[in-house]
Amino acid sequence: QVQLVESGGGLVQPGGSLRLSCAASGSTLDYYAVGWFRQAPGKEREGVSCITSGDYTFYADSVKGRFTISRDNAKNTVNLQMNSLKPEDTAIYYCAADHFCSLATTRRDYWGQGTQVTVSS
Repeated sequence: QVQLVESGGGLVQPGGSLRLSCAASGSTLDYYAVGWFRQAPGKEREGVSCITSGDYTFYADSVKGRFTISRDNAKNTVNLQMNSLKPEDTAIYYCAADHFCSLATTRRDYWGQGTQVTVSS
């Protein structure tokens, strides 16, 4: 059983940056693919980025070139560096773990509780 906790959300102006972290307990994240998803009000949850157990990375077209996903194995975390933030990035951001990456489905084995990101002037 893996427990995931997200942190790092907040309010930021357009063009600003935030770094989200997904911390795990109960198991090491080394063996899992970890993805970041987001859900804006009135919209479906969507995949943002994912990193495989072999450190291959995937990004949604809407965030490519602005977001970077990475692992910190020493801290058992997966981070999402978000730069050049736009108002349309406003959402609750969730991390999820499974045995493979997919941005197309929300059927993941383990989920965190989410962290709010608001991009507004």
